[in-house]
Amino acid sequence: MSEAWGGVDAFLPLWERLQDKLPEILAATWETTHMVLLSTLFSLLIGFFLAILMIVTNPIGLRPWRAVYQVVDFVVNLGRSFPFIILLIAIIPFTRFVVGTSIGSAAAIVPLTVAAAPFVARLIETCFLEVDRGVVEAARSFGASNVQIIFRVLIPEALPSIILNVAVIAITLLGYSAMAGTVGGGGLGDLAVKYGYNRFQVDIMVYSVIILCAMVLLIQGICNFLYKILR
Repeated sequence: MSEAWGGVDAFLPLWERLQDKLPEILAATWETTHMVLLSTLFSLLIGFFLAILMIVTNPIGLRPWRAVYQVVDFVVNLGRSFPFIILLIAIIPFTRFVVGTSIGSAAAIVPLTVAAAPFVARLIETCFLEVDRGVVEAARSFGASNVQIIFRVLIPEALPSIILNVAVIAITLLGYSAMAGTVGGGGLGDLAVKYGYNRFQVDIMVYSVIILCAMVLLIQGICNFLYKILR
């Protein structure tokens, strides 16, 4: 019976087990932070490019080009339709090609970026579409080029909304990173499965959940603060 609950370790004081596992908890927290930061950055870069491409070639965009818009729009919708756990497994050959391995936090960054980029593109496109058309037309009437409109009108006007959506993206990727831990992706998800699920050490799972919740609150707090400054 004691073995089902983790053997002798289950009867150790919780603080003693925490002290024993603290290096692993800190390492897993860093791996999760590393995964979320880099995948958020890469997905923002890719998503930003796709969003600009869509807002320019949109039928009501700066330079309408229906064929290009439909292709990009289809790719974005297709990318958003894959459940992350399936995508994670499906692109293992691509992940191995890019980083040389399909296991660990570095490898998890690839599917996290691929999964988030279409989502980011749609969110940023929505932010651009919410910019008052009158401001865009006013800039055009003053002789502004499309590049100037994008970087001096659309992006500055949409930036507060984009910052709020960065919180949504980062928190979503935080959840995805925990999911990646179930298949060897490292981080807090891997720690929770390894000890909390496989070894019945529920306290380690609780610590992982508490850290994840704290990270969510921190991300949202930072983005809310930046939003207030930009507004």
